[in-house]
Amino acid sequence: MARILLAEDDDSMRLYLSRALERSGYDVVAVDRGTAAIPLLESEHFDLLLTDIVMPEMDGIELAQHAGTISPATRVMFITGFAAVTLRAGKIAPEAKVLSKPFHLKDLVLEVDRIFERTSASGL
Repeated sequence: MARILLAEDDDSMRLYLSRALERSGYDVVAVDRGTAAIPLLESEHFDLLLTDIVMPEMDGIELAQHAGTISPATRVMFITGFAAVTLRAGKIAPEAKVLSKPFHLKDLVLEVDRIFERTSASGL
């Protein structure tokens, strides 16, 4: 089972995304900020870092840069509601997928499935 580390500062969005991914067969560990994700990346294996870009303390782009150093095999996917930030993310991490808010949960699961090249088990 693929493991996903979700970093999202909005409580309801974090819960919403975690549940959708778990229902689709993923093992999800969710944190409320980038600084909380760093120790997990250092001590555990994750197949995907799914991170909001705009967060307090440490933004998702900086988190992805740390992840690249700590856990280079971990793939990265950004979620954001800010178009200008999307451009910055694409320049800094061109291999990362960026999903712009608002999005349907089905779209998120499909993108994650594509990353892992699997058929969605989701009933969304």
